[in-house]
Amino acid sequence: MKLPKTVSISDFHCVEGWSVLDCKWEGVKIKDIEKIVNPKDVAIAVTFDFADNYRTSLSREELGGDDVLLAYKLNGKLLEEGLGAPVRLVVPSKYAYKSALWVVHLRFTRGKELGFWEQRGYSDGADVWKNDRYKR
Repeated sequence: MKLPKTVSISDFHCVEGWSVLDCKWEGVKIKDIEKIVNPKDVAIAVTFDFADNYRTSLSREELGGDDVLLAYKLNGKLLEEGLGAPVRLVVPSKYAYKSALWVVHLRFTRGKELGFWEQRGYSDGADVWKNDRYKR
């Protein structure tokens, strides 16, 4: 909570076809965390581990947007457990399986690691605007 705060309004898209529009997230930009951590140049991705043994990974480029946050508030209220409290990843340009709940750890890595859903046939790209849901 002592890190620089960012408020971002974005839509939230589930791979199952539903969306929640105009979510007001509050948290810390991943790129602000990068400034503190100062990862080595060989680290091209970040792998996130979650309290429910879930895992996903994104490139540093995918995480570089001003709307990509480790969020602790939604619509002005601290996140509830069911919405990812105490902190969740929010990546608006990706389907929600990349914006996972209950972040406990992140690692800067030399490459992307396939996460839970990606190992089960979902696209690692998860690009909402390209309808990139499943491996091809």
